[in-house]
Amino acid sequence: MSNDELGLFIDNDRKVFAPGETLELSVLWALPAKPDSLEIRLFWYTRGKGTEDVEVLATEKIASSAAAGESKVRFALPAAPYSFSGKLISLLWAVELVAEPGTRSTRCEFTLSPTGTEILLGR
Repeated sequence: MSNDELGLFIDNDRKVFAPGETLELSVLWALPAKPDSLEIRLFWYTRGKGTEDVEVLATEKIASSAAAGESKVRFALPAAPYSFSGKLISLLWAVELVAEPGTRSTRCEFTLSPTGTEILLGR
């Protein structure tokens, strides 16, 4: 890692999860100075035409006593909503690592679905 990086990795490089499963993450940071806070956010958001929605379902603060370090974080995934993609709108799931002060962040997207794939609407 360089001198100003954040790393967020889903363990075993998984991209698809079933409702109720546990999402396990590895978190790495190498910053110029000790951050005031490091926070992981589990959320879904919509993308497409119309109003974009975002809902943060869980946050986890990481205790940081140094400018560089690593940690593990786990989230229990909810029953819904499922990841879907349609002609007008899509719903995506993600986790995001945010370091403050400043605007440093990184994100990993994943699919939440009981079928093992994103639900395709109207195709």
